[in-house]
Amino acid sequence: MTREFNEVLKAVIIGHAVADALGVPVEFKDREYLSLHPITDMVGYGTYNMPKGSWSDDTSMAICSLSALNNGKINFDKIMHNFCLWYYNGEFTPTGVTFDVGSTCSMAIENYYNNYKTWKECGLGTENSNGNGSLMRIYPFVFYTYKLQTDLKTKIDIIELASGLTHAHKRSKIACGIYAFILWELIGNPCKNSIYIGLQKAKEYYLNELEGAYFYRIFADNFASLSPNLINSSGYVVDSLEASIWCLLNSTNYKTCVLKAVNLGEDTDSIGAIAGSLAGALYGYNDIPLEWKRSLIKKDYLESFSKNL
Repeated sequence: MTREFNEVLKAVIIGHAVADALGVPVEFKDREYLSLHPITDMVGYGTYNMPKGSWSDDTSMAICSLSALNNGKINFDKIMHNFCLWYYNGEFTPTGVTFDVGSTCSMAIENYYNNYKTWKECGLGTENSNGNGSLMRIYPFVFYTYKLQTDLKTKIDIIELASGLTHAHKRSKIACGIYAFILWELIGNPCKNSIYIGLQKAKEYYLNELEGAYFYRIFADNFASLSPNLINSSGYVVDSLEASIWCLLNSTNYKTCVLKAVNLGEDTDSIGAIAGSLAGALYGYNDIPLEWKRSLIKKDYLESFSKNL
């Protein structure tokens, strides 16, 4: 199946943002609550009292990165500058209001802006800094490296540097790398088997990494068949990656994937966004429900970034 590169990017951008917006109103609601009051459609208000179609930090930070990847070049200082414009000024947001900022992201941005640390130094590298704040915004760098004429290690190094802007611990970097292996495969061949190929390549690449052991479940042959009660949906990066891929493997279309992700509860917007970006790549732009796309605030603005790469 041949697809235009920028059309795939558009599907991922909107797939990510739509699922983010689906999860925003119910972030921090637990699974028991959502089993009784499931999300079945795009709604507004709720947790952050934001209007229907509002996307959160997940999409804002991804767009901050996309806007700095013009003309085939990468500028990490520009990306950090954009993060500051978002964090302090409300730019790159749906309504001009910045909300739902993770603690590790906020500390990294403050390190850059207030403490004058470089982009190589501002990210947090402690073990308790392994939230999903780099995983949720990493897809622009996966697209950037996809066509890069260089070796695999250099591509992974770029992915890990991008994670390290905020989340510099090796575990967070590996999570972004695993995601990259999967998305690279889906860009080239949008089928379920590409997910397994990506996982296998990631397993081989990180075989000798001590931190790779934290991802043993996702590499297991029976991972897709795990029951939902064994899938955690917290903001911990390993949980978020597992939940997103599990939803993708247990879906037949974009809608079932992202609703499954959001209704797991807890970090609903980020897990929805991560799963939604991969589902966008797998199922395509046209499979994202039209009404959800119409409800998305600044949809045309978001789609415009698909032309940058």
